[in-house]
Amino acid sequence: MTSKYEFNMLDIASKLDAMSNSCGEISKCARDIVLDQNEDSIKLLVKKLSDIAGAEEDTYTKEVKLLTKALKDSLIELCGYLYVKKVVNISTDEDHRSLDELLKELQELVGLDNVKQEVQDLIAFQRVQKLRELRGFHITKSTLHMAFIGNPGTGKTTVARIVGHIYKQIGLLSKGHFVEVSRTDLIAGYQGQTALKVKGVIERAKGGVLFIDEAYSITENEHSDSYGRECLTELTKALEDYRDNLVVIVAGYTEPMNKFFESNPGLKSRFNTFIRFKDYTEQELLEILEKQCKQNDYKITDKLKEKLRNFFIKKIQMKDEHFANGRLARNIYDDLIMNHAKRVVNIASPTSEDLSYINDSDFFTNSE
Repeated sequence: MTSKYEFNMLDIASKLDAMSNSCGEISKCARDIVLDQNEDSIKLLVKKLSDIAGAEEDTYTKEVKLLTKALKDSLIELCGYLYVKKVVNISTDEDHRSLDELLKELQELVGLDNVKQEVQDLIAFQRVQKLRELRGFHITKSTLHMAFIGNPGTGKTTVARIVGHIYKQIGLLSKGHFVEVSRTDLIAGYQGQTALKVKGVIERAKGGVLFIDEAYSITENEHSDSYGRECLTELTKALEDYRDNLVVIVAGYTEPMNKFFESNPGLKSRFNTFIRFKDYTEQELLEILEKQCKQNDYKITDKLKEKLRNFFIKKIQMKDEHFANGRLARNIYDDLIMNHAKRVVNIASPTSEDLSYINDSDFFTNSE
């Protein structure tokens, strides 16, 4: 979920980009900062803002100068937020949304019909178990841990975050925060230190969701197999010890994840739920792109929609294990708004329609 600091910065950057005729460069810097915390993008954005602020008075309007200051302030706030988030490795924003609002967010995700249904079933089961517990009935103590199986870009991280917040709302988790880790966060370079790293990660995640993407990487390196076994031993113990106030979600490709579960006899039994995330269809990829356009006040023409649909069909037919799914749609969106900006900046007095509509000429053949 995008934080208020990230949303605010992206919003101001988009407006400043259009009003200063910056050809999408300011928006691109802002997105790179939000998505990857890219230091080069921070330096580039600061330089651009300094150039605008220091330009002669008649170069930019007063409104552009005010937006420049607002974006600079927003950047400082965002960097502070990202620093705190990195230090504590959890979301610093509490989610105050109701259960209905969280369920609505889940349902509004593009595609993922089987995932939504399985998550809804899990929630229904857990809610009834809580009600039975309150009435003194015997309840089934099943583990909350899950495995998300599927290719990159299929929404696994997004769903994991939503699950954490929902489980907090229905009383299964005390905090509902989200901690994402990889192999480097769990495995140390010396024997005996890995267990300490895993324990530290578990402590930070207790009360929320621990998300381990590409979990199979823990055991796939033969040269550090003993460290991987040490990590899994400690992790397997934590799965049982903290089952009442911790959800561990492991994620990754199908075949490597099968080998991952075979690597430790007690590991698979700790996971009750295995959810498969299917690749997106061409229609779903188009919906993802259109949704991103709508969120940022862009529209695409019918001619461009047809061109994009054919492009996605071709990409799906040629896909391999590196197929990027939703990331492909988001990358195309970035190309489109940059090409749109390059075209519109040459229009003497662009209309609102010029500024908002992306057409088929903005989808260059080198994008294909």
